Amino acid sequence: MKYAKTKEVLNQLVADLSQMSMVIHQTHWYMRGEGFLTLHPMMDDFMDDVNDQLDVVSERLITLDGAPYSTLQEMADHTEITDEPGNWDHSMQERLAILVKDYRYLADLYQKGIEVSGEEGDDATQDIFIGFKAATEKRIWMIQAHLGKAPEIDA
Repeated sequence: MKYAKTKEVLNQLVADLSQMSMVIHQTHWYMRGEGFLTLHPMMDDFMDDVNDQLDVVSERLITLDGAPYSTLQEMADHTEITDEPGNWDHSMQERLAILVKDYRYLADLYQKGIEVSGEEGDDATQDIFIGFKAATEKRIWMIQAHLGKAPEIDA
């Protein structure tokens, strides 16, 4: 099957970006405290970015004659990003640290996509993966800076 590994990574991203959108929503909904007025609208930008990536990834998968996951059950069954019920127990710093962890996972998955799409000769998808990996690393840097830490992109 042509581009089999690339399509596998694309579909993994469909599940994981869908889950990441919910993790960001939860951060958005369950935030309180110092920095709220800045961070709350920033989460809207983060959600928009992840949803845009999800659309591009899904459409690329369809372009390659793939079938993106399209039910909540499929997303839940295939995502590697963990979730937990919403609560008020986490500080904003803890919530941001969760986002960093999940963005790191996505950056690693984009790297895997870069590698497999390169092996399979799919330059167009590789270009998508490269761009989204760079954007994801920028998000990591921004959140880490807010937390008073270095980007630690290779962490």
